[in-house]
Amino acid sequence: MSRPLLEIRDLLMQFQGLTALDRVTMTLDGGSITSLMGPNGAGKTTLFNCVTGMYRPTGGQVEFDGRDITALPAHQVARQGIARTFQNLALFGGLSVIDNLLVGTYLQGSSGLLQGAFLTPAARREKREGLEAAYTVLDYLGLADSAHLLPGELPYGRQKQIEFGRALMQKAKLVLLDEPMAGMSSAEKTAMSELIQRVRAEMGVSFLLVEHDVPVIMDISDKIVVLDFGKKIAQGTPSQVQNDPAVIAAYLGA
Repeated sequence: MSRPLLEIRDLLMQFQGLTALDRVTMTLDGGSITSLMGPNGAGKTTLFNCVTGMYRPTGGQVEFDGRDITALPAHQVARQGIARTFQNLALFGGLSVIDNLLVGTYLQGSSGLLQGAFLTPAARREKREGLEAAYTVLDYLGLADSAHLLPGELPYGRQKQIEFGRALMQKAKLVLLDEPMAGMSSAEKTAMSELIQRVRAEMGVSFLLVEHDVPVIMDISDKIVVLDFGKKIAQGTPSQVQNDPAVIAAYLGA
């Protein structure tokens, strides 16, 4: 059997005596869409922050593509091939759409500060290649005609897609999406769901996502992991999770 792309073992995260994650273990296979479910405060975003290096776990291990990344800072985790979006939009409001996407190319660049300042041939080449990649992603998203607009000039659902596109610019193997459907209309949710599935199918990108829209989760996920009060209470296929008594109790308060 092939090794999972992401392995989380006995992940523990405590804040001044409060246990946010209580020995959580889970895996994610390459090319899959895995979702985290759970009520507010279950530990979903905390798990994201531990995987991406924004938090250093109190205990346990995070392994990505066969490498232990538990103690790596966020920028080094990103270099391993992990990108993420945030629960609240994290776009640069003063930059155009195309420039927001170009932020996602910095990990691929090798030119230093001086090379960039003096526009050496290497820096010019990287800038040209970055622009070509950004326009390719915008075209893929159907946003090519919005390249020079500010994010705030676009509908909320489109802004979410821009943030998604910036993650794709990092050429990541795994993209973590934190509530990608939040605040979207029904039509926007459908478009985002189709986009996630298309990127998985055509680019081979794997996804770990947090989402409160249960029908969306059930529709697009290969596997679902359910957290409650920092503990993993269930995992399995959508149909298995949907009928799990522990999951029903967590959501209905039984």
